[in-house]
Amino acid sequence: MSVTPDTRHEPSLAPGAIAPDQAMATRALADSPPQSGAGALRAQAFTAAELAAARTAGSRLLDALAERVPDAAERLARIAATCCLPVLGHATLMARAPDFAAVGFETAVRHECVALRDEAGGLVLVLANPFDNDLLDGLAARLIEPFELAIADRDDLAACLARHEDQVRRAAGLDEERQGTGGGGEIEDLSLQRITAGASPVVKLVNSTLYDALKQGASDIHLESQPGGLVIKYRIDGVLSRVGTVSAADLAEQAISRLKVMAELDIAERRVPQDGRFKAQAGGREIDFRVSIMPSIHGEDAVLRVLDKEHLSREMSGLSLEVLGFDAESRRVLRRLANEPYGMLLVTGPTGSGKTTTLYAVLGETNRGTDKVITIEDPVEYQLAGVLQIPVNEKKGLTFARGLRSILRHDPDRIMVGEIRDGETAEIAIQAALTGHLVYTTVHANNVFDVIGRFMHMGIDPYNLVAALNGVVAQRLVRINCPHCSEDVVPDPALVADSGLGDVSAFRFRAGHGCGHCRGSGYRGRRAVAEVLLLDDEVRELILARAPVRAVREAASRRGFRNLRAAVIELVAAGETTLEELNRVTLHG
Repeated sequence: MSVTPDTRHEPSLAPGAIAPDQAMATRALADSPPQSGAGALRAQAFTAAELAAARTAGSRLLDALAERVPDAAERLARIAATCCLPVLGHATLMARAPDFAAVGFETAVRHECVALRDEAGGLVLVLANPFDNDLLDGLAARLIEPFELAIADRDDLAACLARHEDQVRRAAGLDEERQGTGGGGEIEDLSLQRITAGASPVVKLVNSTLYDALKQGASDIHLESQPGGLVIKYRIDGVLSRVGTVSAADLAEQAISRLKVMAELDIAERRVPQDGRFKAQAGGREIDFRVSIMPSIHGEDAVLRVLDKEHLSREMSGLSLEVLGFDAESRRVLRRLANEPYGMLLVTGPTGSGKTTTLYAVLGETNRGTDKVITIEDPVEYQLAGVLQIPVNEKKGLTFARGLRSILRHDPDRIMVGEIRDGETAEIAIQAALTGHLVYTTVHANNVFDVIGRFMHMGIDPYNLVAALNGVVAQRLVRINCPHCSEDVVPDPALVADSGLGDVSAFRFRAGHGCGHCRGSGYRGRRAVAEVLLLDDEVRELILARAPVRAVREAASRRGFRNLRAAVIELVAAGETTLEELNRVTLHG
């Protein structure tokens, strides 16, 4: 439907619709609903009776229709048929350029709409709610050029706006910088109101970057110095995505300096790495940020780890191995290891693979109030009821090793050591496991067999190690196909062959094409997969004899050992993830 601001043309409506004179189509449809009989359309338009009943529900017409037609795709198609408007899908919204000069970003967010430019440069106003007459009248009066109307799913619109939000905010900050405006201000709140309320461009840039990262659920924020500016990236669901750039070298340098001030680091020192942390308020909760500054050839890079403890506590209430996504066999073995009377359960994997979360789940399942449970962590990510949790404080001399020695004098039954980083900590943890305590801990290694070499390099006696160790778990987090947009696909034969899958006739390959629910990525959420090595007498003897890793792996395989790649292949075969994700998180072969 085309609308000219000066003269509004009456469009053709669905058959049977009643349109009053000289009014916009959507106003006609909202005030005088169409009758049934949209037989020529692919979707059935809402009847007059349906719209009248929806209006009596006491809520917005769009919300009332959502209650009556829960399926979003069906509801959108029926609204489109009712209003005689085209539907723009997620891919089209993402491909077209927004015009925030025509409809401002704040207005777009508030009213769930966006102005786009089509291939010919024409203006298209996309709405989530075509029944909002006040919005339509206001925009028609404000716009000075003709425009077309279209509708889209509200989630797709939200994803489109989220994609451009940080760029809009940073552009506003750069404009103020060029105009010489600005001011000081300490960071207290990361709310949108504080970000837009007169802070300096540098503070706006940093705060909006933190705000957007929290909104999108990022675990890490990367600010990478480039010639002439800064590149900003977020790690979401384990994958690093570029979200924006700052094309001003002086502003980029000031942004890094701002982070140093917040983390109480030396802003004059630019030649050596620095580490720090700071706190911020967002949504009424306190959030920790761990900051790492690294010198580079173009200036300095910063990486911020986001630690939202209150959000974690809400997510992890009721945390269990089932919630993390472990398969039935992995859960069975993990629970067996977690309930042993003494010894060591070791969880391994790279940074961000969910090791600590798995140990939290184990502690939550096994803590029945009859044991003394003590943890030492860096940092304490969220609070466990009935557990004594000790945060590492290296500045005050409280290291993992020193804290672990003190824990052993505190009459513990179960001990969790957040991470074994050195030989001293490893030695004390092993001695604790050998003296009647059950120790849960983590170490960085790629698989269950590499762990043995890590401990050997720390100078640990092999006999003590195999005597203390009950089992080793190596895990990864695998992205899962979005349930809203995933569909059956035929994979590239070359990719299948390169993945070494062999016969895939029984596989059900699926992949997501991207939608508002998954921010266009095709994936939504992650689940844990694991390989578990149980130490029996044969494996212990091979380790003591310093046998090759191949011999240890073969011995484990004879007892049903399944490696990480095999675990992910099972998810691919079931259509839960993709071949690309298989090759991203596990080694070929």
